[in-house]
Formats: sequence, structure tokens, C-alpha cells
Amino acid sequence: MENIKKLKLAAIIDGLGWNYVGWQHPEMPADASENIDFYIQQAKLAEGAKFDTLFLVDVSHVGPGNIPHYLSMFEGVSVMSAISTHTQKIGLSVTASTSYADPYSVARQILSLDKISRGRASLNAITSNPGGMVNFSRGHLGKSDQYPMNKEFMEILLGLWDTYEDDAFIRDKESGVFLDPRKMHRVNYRGKYFQVEGPLNLSRSVQGRPVLYTAGTSQTFMDHATSYTDGVFTHGHTLEETVAIANELRRQLVEKGRRPEDFIVSVSQNPIVGRTDQEALEKYLELLRLIPKNSLPRPLFFGSAEKVADQIQQWHDQGAIDMLILRQDHPHGLRDFIDLVVPILQERGIFRTEYEADTLRGNLELPMPAFREI
Repeated sequence: MENIKKLKLAAIIDGLGWNYVGWQHPEMPADASENIDFYIQQAKLAEGAKFDTLFLVDVSHVGPGNIPHYLSMFEGVSVMSAISTHTQKIGLSVTASTSYADPYSVARQILSLDKISRGRASLNAITSNPGGMVNFSRGHLGKSDQYPMNKEFMEILLGLWDTYEDDAFIRDKESGVFLDPRKMHRVNYRGKYFQVEGPLNLSRSVQGRPVLYTAGTSQTFMDHATSYTDGVFTHGHTLEETVAIANELRRQLVEKGRRPEDFIVSVSQNPIVGRTDQEALEKYLELLRLIPKNSLPRPLFFGSAEKVADQIQQWHDQGAIDMLILRQDHPHGLRDFIDLVVPILQERGIFRTEYEADTLRGNLELPMPAFREI
């Protein structure tokens, strides 16, 4: 399938990076994962390059074997709220586990972030490692509960985000009328795992609802994603595998009466790029010389800027991705990609040179959902 959307770009700003060794690099702050100045610096880099959105991956179950970033890291809504005051256009995405979190609290937090940022928030609502359930008093539940909980959680989120109709708040000082109560709605949700009456005490988003994603590769994931979300994080080991996953998602969207062009298929990669293949190799070897050695697989997108741009264009043209999500292995991975690859993508007309809108939905080319669309 040939992609009709312009390429979307996102940056996962995960502090020390998604590996065991990057924190040892002399140009990486050893406290990057709990250094708000570092996060803001990365956010401004991505916004300056006209990236669509930032992402934060989250965990709530750690041990000494985890990557350093996971061992001491900020909570997502807090750091994205801080970043929102230093940015103007770029989206702000938080990850929350539907296996652990409370849907009312998450709905309120994400819609608050959306209001603070004037329509730039999104949520990645995922299932998670069952080991973490004990941290949230859910140790009695297991893996078989996770997708049913995920379904209920997303249904509640969408309902709560539509508590108020767009024109519910009159705010007329002369008449003393603040709210039209006929335009406030409860969800009255009664599920196996969650019981939520509502309403949520926050008006509807300027972008209709915050953008909602989920992540995975399973058939159940695909069913939930194509039923409830605006997009996905998925993964394929090869171009062919990723195209097959994307095409199956689009097939299911059509089957459910949804337009595939109103949905974002995202894939995460951790490119290491240089002006030449040799320069990229040297950056990779810098990391391999750190301890523990050989703990970093060679990235799939790897080499000269032209080579990496060609790979991205191929994946986009063949419909494997609507949005490429960048993770950083080398301390300057995001900066290198912005300096070397983004100009090539812009010259080829694949990626924007200016933001098209003020909201995340606007920049992602997603329509504003009608009230009670679901």
C-alpha cells in the first residue's frame, strides 16, 4: 500500500537511552533520566526540527537487571507538563498501563495535560508485565486479565473525555449561567474490573479528545486498536513483516467502517547515523567499547544519512509506517538524526518544513472526533 500521508516523526526522550551502556559515554549526563533540563533540551531539539510529538515510555516494576534509565526516572505526566511550558507545537505523549492505573485518574491527568498544552496531549494505553501488578494492589490478577482490563479502560477513557459537549460551558457573567447541565453526561460504566460513574470535572479538549494509542502485535491488540484508538505502536523485525502488520490493521479498520488514513501506524527504531557509513560505525563502536561490551545490537536503521533516509522513505512509501518513532542509543542520536537526516527528508518532500496546526491531531492529520462518536 502506498502511503498518502506525509511522514510523521516522534522522539522518545528516555533520558539515558534504551540500553545498558550509554550512560557511561562522556557526553551523556549520568543523571539524564532525572534531569529536567536534559528533557527540555531534547524536547526543544525535536520541536525545532518540526517533529510531531514526544513520547515517554514507562515502567512500574523494576529490579537491578533493568536498563539504567528504568531504575530512576520521572513519572510521565509530571515531566510532560514541565516540557509543555517550554514548547509550543510539539505533541506530548504519556504511557500508562491499563493493567495498573485507574481510568478516572488517567483520564483526568491526560486531559489536564491536554488543557495545559492547548491541545497537544496523547496517551499510550498499554498492557504491562504482570509482575508490576503487586505494586498497585492487583497481584491477585494475572496475564489473562490484561486485555479485558485494557478494553474496559479505553471505553471508560473515551466516555470520560466526552463528559461535556463542546458548548456545555456558557460562562455568562450577566446571567450567572456557568454550565448548561443538559450537556453534561455520565458514563455509568459497570465492567468486570472497573466501575466508573462520572462525570469528569474538566471540559472537552480543543482537539475533541486527546489522541489515544495502544501498543503490541497480537490479534487482540489489533482488535482493540482498530476499535478504540487513533493509532498504534507496533513492531516488525523486517520491512515485510511490518508492512504485513500495518496492512492487517488497515484491513480491520475498513471492516469496522473506519478510514485507514485517520489512523497512525507507528514503529520505533534507534538509528545511528553519520555523514558516512564509517562515521556511523565509529559512533556504534564508541558504545561497544563501554561496559558491558557487546550489549547493544546493531540498529536496523544504520549508516550514512542518505542510506538511513532511503530506508525511511522505503518503509513509508510501502505503508509500513505513518510515523517513525526515534529512540536514542548514542548520546547525540536525536541531534545527529535532526542535523543529517531530517533535511534530506524535507528536500524530498516526505517530511514537513513547518507545523500545519496548533493541535496534535491537526499535525497528525487526524480529524477532530465528534462528541460521543463511539
